[in-house]
Amino acid sequence: MTSWHSFDPATGHGLKHDPMKAIVAPRPIAWVGSVSDEGVHNLAPYSFFNLISAKPPLLMISSEGNKDSITNIASTGEFTVNLVTQANMAQMNHSSASVAATVDEFELASVDWLSSEVIQARRVAKTPVSMECKLIEIKPLTDVDGKALNTAMIIAQIVRVHMHTDYIKDGLFDLVAAQVIARAGYRGDYVPVDRTTEMLRPKD
Repeated sequence: MTSWHSFDPATGHGLKHDPMKAIVAPRPIAWVGSVSDEGVHNLAPYSFFNLISAKPPLLMISSEGNKDSITNIASTGEFTVNLVTQANMAQMNHSSASVAATVDEFELASVDWLSSEVIQARRVAKTPVSMECKLIEIKPLTDVDGKALNTAMIIAQIVRVHMHTDYIKDGLFDLVAAQVIARAGYRGDYVPVDRTTEMLRPKD
């Protein structure tokens, strides 16, 4: 007989650690570059992140708490999203430290950077893909009862994409060769993209 551990997230899971971020996983990581009105550059990872439209390409990130990245994005209306790989994951982790808004995380985590082409926010130099984005909406979130949460969803349009040519093979972006990683929940669990499987949709 199948056994289930069932719970209402509002009242508690009864486990050693909250399983929600491990259940909804792996999640791609947006390494977000932004800049303040005062010209201070910021770099921070977000795993509540995904593409939400292809034409035009729209993406979302979600932030719990009013972090420096969100303040910058709300003010300037722009940011970059950079992919995280096995080679730069330690720097990504370093850039997640809670530091003052006056601290430049590119400098803090020793991250090489490049200027963007159509926005002011920097992009990560040693990444297989970086994307320049312009803000569409910052949407405050509520729970099912309409109670305001300390969480906001940022929706933006990708206006420029930079793909490293080493990872374009036969016209396709090679995730495995790029060694992209994803967030797998709990305190510091990550998984590498080490294989892909093609499964074509059935014909109508």
